[in-house]
Amino acid sequence: MRLIDCVDTHTGGEPTRVVFSGGPDLGTGTMAERVVRFRQDFDHLRTALIHEPRGCDWVVGALLVPPREPESATGVLFFNNRGYLGMCGHGLIGVVRALAHRGSLVAGKHVFETPAGMVSATLHDDGAISIENVISYRSAKQVLVSLPSGETVLGDIAYGGNWFFLVSSPPLDYATRDVHLARCKEIKQALQQHGVTGDEGAEIDHVELCAPWPGSQGPGSPHSQNFVLCPGGEYDRSPCGTGTSAKLACLAADGHLLPGEIWRQASIVGSLFEGTYRPAENGIRPTITGRAYVTAEIRFVLGEDDPFRHGIVSQSGMPASLPADNSSRMP
Repeated sequence: MRLIDCVDTHTGGEPTRVVFSGGPDLGTGTMAERVVRFRQDFDHLRTALIHEPRGCDWVVGALLVPPREPESATGVLFFNNRGYLGMCGHGLIGVVRALAHRGSLVAGKHVFETPAGMVSATLHDDGAISIENVISYRSAKQVLVSLPSGETVLGDIAYGGNWFFLVSSPPLDYATRDVHLARCKEIKQALQQHGVTGDEGAEIDHVELCAPWPGSQGPGSPHSQNFVLCPGGEYDRSPCGTGTSAKLACLAADGHLLPGEIWRQASIVGSLFEGTYRPAENGIRPTITGRAYVTAEIRFVLGEDDPFRHGIVSQSGMPASLPADNSSRMP
């Protein structure tokens, strides 16, 4: 059997499953090289932790791996029900909280290695966590896309560690989240059909609806609210760290937010991130501040006699409604 030691957290309502031990040996290459090996040789561990019966579609995993640089706290590979992420803002905040919970981090600034690049995170004395994300930027403004329904929408293409299509929206309501989810999926389908991509043909795998904050206005209230479609078809319960970074890049490009000014971004469930940025070559360096909370310490068992030890998956690797025979996939 295989034993996998994890700490579960949530950041603004969005869960992160942090893998401390029991994961595969991915060698000593770059984080980008290691995620390729993870995908090619050990994807069954991703499905075991994220798919049913141990997981669910909205959980994001974070595998801790030895860093290449001695000054780095750790390397991190992020994954979800669909595959692998270059960076995950809420996930890194969860990683910092889990490491602090285990006594591996103290308050202060720490550096993490991700497939998207080096990212620093600060654990504040009051428990808040700030991440200085990778360079973020807007690639294209107000791109017109025709939806399958015949409607046309305008959106900005921006990078915040992942690629986003940001669309202005009327006020968002948690009670109608299924409507927002369907709209985002329709937009994503249209992007794929019309060949709209990020730079160098990169897939735009996130869609972000940006709306005015529907609540009361005043000091400390959010500036806006978002709804973010994630690559696996679920929505982000948090305000999305890379999505907020992409939003800051658009605001900066339009001159609507100055360096150092605070932007308060609320999620569909009302949780809050605060974002600021500093100018950087070819974009901005956003800093996102939020909080994460430990929800569980789990020791997963992948028994050889368990037909679902690698999760319930279809032939494509995506969640399936019917059991799959995974017996041939046990390492």
